[in-house]
Amino acid sequence: MELQKIEAAIEAILFTMGEAVEVEKIAIAIEHDKDTTRKIIRNMMDKYNAEDRGIRVIELEDSFQLCSKTEYYDVLIKVAKQPKKYSLTDVQLEVLSITAYKQPITRAEIEKIRGVNSDHAINKLVEYGLIKEVGRLNAPGRPMLFGTTEDFLRNFGVTSLEDLPSLSATEIADFEAEAEEEVQIRLGV
Repeated sequence: MELQKIEAAIEAILFTMGEAVEVEKIAIAIEHDKDTTRKIIRNMMDKYNAEDRGIRVIELEDSFQLCSKTEYYDVLIKVAKQPKKYSLTDVQLEVLSITAYKQPITRAEIEKIRGVNSDHAINKLVEYGLIKEVGRLNAPGRPMLFGTTEDFLRNFGVTSLEDLPSLSATEIADFEAEAEEEVQIRLGV
């Protein structure tokens, strides 16, 4: 198959699926290996950006997705129903951060880190599609393990979990000292 037809086939796959598609599945469909497929798709990404088109291909871990460019959002909302917007509370952001950095993680582990019940925040994050059950811990009661989703990556503009910012030992020590001070103030010690 010539390159133009391969790119058209990939475009059709990504358009039709609407969600991120694993590179391995695309490779099987176009009858090429994963590395070649990844190169073709990245070349398509460059073309879309260079041609100032309304669509783009984004990479999410080992998957690709066709989506509209953010700069055309104002035009899109005139035609489409306004997407459901939600804003995350500080508690939800805290639970989401803990989940992103410590995943897979149980509800009990999240609550141990936070020191308070986190049921509502976890349930809301699952409802928003930012975290999901990724398995069960092999322990009494078989508690659920939570991890982040592709929507999390997409909404926070990272292509993989490795792109999350890391904290230095000094920053961690500062946060721990700040948290300890806050606890002492609340307890009146």
